[in-house]
Amino acid sequence: MKNSALYKGSLNTIIMKLLEEKGRMYGYEITQKVKAITLGELTITEGALYPALHKLEAEGLLEVEVEKVDNRLRKYYKLTEKGNKETVNRLAELEEFIRNMQSIVNPKLSY
Repeated sequence: MKNSALYKGSLNTIIMKLLEEKGRMYGYEITQKVKAITLGELTITEGALYPALHKLEAEGLLEVEVEKVDNRLRKYYKLTEKGNKETVNRLAELEEFIRNMQSIVNPKLSY
């Protein structure tokens, strides 16, 4: 189920959850963390990640810090105060969605 529309629809929430946990991350780090957590089942391409990061930044949910690492500039992304609040809301919505889907897909399990 690699890179299905279900994952793509959750990309912003995935990014925000990782930043909530880690504090700040750079783009490649985000892609590798998702790959590690999902044991390679989910891979986020740069073509999907960076537009999502830029959109979240434009919405005021992320801020960028630039640092020089090994003679290269690296952009670190972190949640703003507004982003932290929105992460809580989006995770609650996602959990509710998962519960509802579970009720439909496997009604014998209760959550």
